[in-house]
Amino acid sequence: MKRLSTFIIIVVSVILTGCSEEENHTAKDTYSAGLIVTESGLGDDSFSDSAFQGLEQARDDLGITFDYREPFEGDFEAQMKDLINQDHDVIIGLSFNAQMAMDQLAEQYPEQQFVLIDAVSEKNNVTSITFKEDEGSYLIGLIAGMKTESDVVGFIGGEQIHVVEKFEEGFTAGVQEANPDAEVLVEYAGTFDDDQLGARLTREMVEDDADYVFHAAGFTGVGTLKEAQNLGIYAFGVDSDQYFIAEDAVVTSMMKNVNIALYDIMDSLVNGNQLDGSHIELGIEEEGVGLAPIRLINLTDSEQSQIDEVVEQ
Repeated sequence: MKRLSTFIIIVVSVILTGCSEEENHTAKDTYSAGLIVTESGLGDDSFSDSAFQGLEQARDDLGITFDYREPFEGDFEAQMKDLINQDHDVIIGLSFNAQMAMDQLAEQYPEQQFVLIDAVSEKNNVTSITFKEDEGSYLIGLIAGMKTESDVVGFIGGEQIHVVEKFEEGFTAGVQEANPDAEVLVEYAGTFDDDQLGARLTREMVEDDADYVFHAAGFTGVGTLKEAQNLGIYAFGVDSDQYFIAEDAVVTSMMKNVNIALYDIMDSLVNGNQLDGSHIELGIEEEGVGLAPIRLINLTDSEQSQIDEVVEQ
């Protein structure tokens, strides 16, 4: 009887294996992604968390699977290679810091598909997604310029790189459009990982009469928001809705919808589309950037109309 049971199990196993092989020739049941977040890791209430949330939603809605790595030591290549060895359909890297490793591995693994966020690669198997940060930051600048009482506002960036300079440029242009008399103080922390430095830079700006501060500085900017609350001034978050970090200070946040972009990538794969190594640029029109709800202050009808007009344009 024991031999008969064993035989039945073997036969059933062979049949199921045959069915599985046949299905693999017709359709792929599950798609998977490997995510490399920023050196700050998860818990930044910003860029990395937004990307993770997008893949979580894709998992819940679309049935994908994903794994992730946090390159705290800057070991992007080793962490990325580990994910490649797991045979994910796509490897996703966040920020320009991931580009060098991704470009090198894209050459070593020409059949592997990659997605690079916030930088542009020339490799055929790397799809690049960037955002029009200047458009979203312009809206933040309009609000700061409209509502400042001291005519002094501040911008704190992380590392002084092109993508962060776009935040600064958009913010400054918006402030000057709304209030040509306003002064914009600008400081770069040189890092995205130091909340205490963000707090210190914020204190220095407040000493110079800034009453609104906007950051594009990752975890460094978390220190900015908390210190703004401690000092009783207003601030603006970035990348995700950062109101809950400092509920008495954060007026709104410039949303960079990394979560939506990654969800759409996985949705496209699940629906049978292939990545083509193109460069995708997302602005207000494409719902890639925008504003979180405006809290703590009230805009006049005229001020709201000005913002609405910019969005429509």
